[in-house]
Parts: sequence; C-alpha cells; structure tokens
Amino acid sequence: GTLVPFADKPEKASPDREILRLLRNLSRQSCVVIVSGRDKDTLSRWFGENFNLSAEHGAWIKEAKGLWIKAEELNADWKKQLRPIFELFTDRVPGSFTEEKEFSLVWHYRRADPVWGTIRANELIDTLRALTASTELQVIQGSKTVEVKDARVNKGRVIIYWLSKAKWDFILAMGDDWTDEEMFKVLPDEAYTIKIGFTPSKAKFCIKSHLEARNLLHRMVQATDKKQIESISVVTI
Repeated sequence: GTLVPFADKPEKASPDREILRLLRNLSRQSCVVIVSGRDKDTLSRWFGENFNLSAEHGAWIKEAKGLWIKAEELNADWKKQLRPIFELFTDRVPGSFTEEKEFSLVWHYRRADPVWGTIRANELIDTLRALTASTELQVIQGSKTVEVKDARVNKGRVIIYWLSKAKWDFILAMGDDWTDEEMFKVLPDEAYTIKIGFTPSKAKFCIKSHLEARNLLHRMVQATDKKQIESISVVTI
C-alpha cells in the first residue's frame, strides 16, 4: 500500500529489487526506519540486517545490524480465547484466512467475495470488540483485514522511540493505513507527513499511490546526493 501494491497474501507484498536499492541509497544519507505490521521474521527476510525495523506495529524494534528487542513486555495468552472466533469466520467465508503473529491475530479477506467479506468483517469486529471491551486489547480494521493486538503497542509509540535517537533536521513519514494515524499524530509540527490515498487523515499531505511514493523517495535520494543533512525517513508497510 505504501511502496508496493496490495497482494492477495501478505507474504506476496514483498519489496522488489528497485525498492531495496532505493532504500539502501536513502539510508546512506539519512536514517531510514521501516515500521510495519508484518512479523519480525518476515521483515528480517525482506530487508536483512542493514535497516532500522519495527515489527508488529511496534511490538518489536531492531536497530540496523542489531538484535530484535521487545518494545513492551507483552502477554499473548489471550490468543487462546480469540483464535476459535477467527477460525469460525475463516470457515464461514471462502477465500479468507487467519494469520497468527507473535502478539496479534489477523483475519484477511482480500480474496473473499467483496460484499460477503465486508459483511462478515463487520460482524467479526462487533464480536471482538464485545469480547475485548474490558481488556487492553485493540481491534483494528485495516485494508481487507481485521486485527487484534495489545493497545499499548502502536506506531505512534514506536516512532517516539526513533525520534529520541537524535535531533533531526528533516523528518518525512509516509503510510497508507489506519494504523499510521497514530504515527502522524505524534510527529512534530515541522515533520512532513504523507498519506498514500485520499481517505481522511491526520497527515498534512496526500499522494495518489505507491508509485508516487517511490518517485518521491527517488527524487529525495537525488537531492540529498548534493547536500548532506541529518534526517529521518519513516516508511510504514
């Protein structure tokens, strides 16, 4: 959604060679942070050791060439109670599937009938919110997904961690999802925040698609080749 198009399965939305080359070039000139809802093993496989990464919306943090650390002490015992609910909706909607991460559960329905999938997604959200109302869990409706995770973990909190690492001259943050709104909300006023797509957002600017996002980063690389600055670029996927 941000740098690559959507795919019917999460693992297919991997960065291509052009994107990896672009991010490597950008990281030579600034601090690049990739914040994602993907699990840490997937991010390690996609990006290797040379990028600053945050997995599962900020549950895990890894500085370049460092080790993965937990952002919070989280308990995942709640998955035992909610997993049967996810499996029930998976059985009821052909084409849907449940993804289990270390600290979250996600129901995907991109491959399901769009009308039927949306109806069942709303039912699942209502069911999960009723079950988690008095807990620290959060129900998130994403792009053709429904996710449950610990409310203490979000992209806003993990961005505060990265912002504390230095006094940045320039900050750019891009994202396409509802979960990115927490990030946009905590960034300082001087930051450039960009929403991919035209849905309502706390971001200052919006652009049409991942293709425009890639073009913008490419132009940034060309510009910073001429002038070195202390900067941080945050990309969420």
